[in-house]
Amino acid sequence: MPNAAEDVLATCHCGAVSIRLPKAPAEITHCNCSLCRRYGVLWAYYAIAEVMIETKIPTDTYAWGGKNVDFHRCSGCGCVTHWYPRKAGRENLGINARLLDPKLLAAANVRYKDSADTGLFH
Repeated sequence: MPNAAEDVLATCHCGAVSIRLPKAPAEITHCNCSLCRRYGVLWAYYAIAEVMIETKIPTDTYAWGGKNVDFHRCSGCGCVTHWYPRKAGRENLGINARLLDPKLLAAANVRYKDSADTGLFH
């Protein structure tokens, strides 16, 4: 679990969803799949055990095809906040890095994943 003295905070626009991370992401992923490009998100990946998600109101979820992950968004302001795996045993989740302070985002390396075609990083 993150240490309150060192953690990083990501929040939705209205502040109803806050996500405490153990550190700023060194790397973020820009995915061009049909869903991520429409959401306009950049993903930062963390171990589930390292992240604390606090909600003042429930999040809405969407699972494309009901398969791998639940995408969460704030039911107040509509910001996509994170995705959480559906399959037991998966240890990581994705945080929408656009919810972080822009200075932290600017310091991260961006990896581009071509999920719309090849599935490769470039």
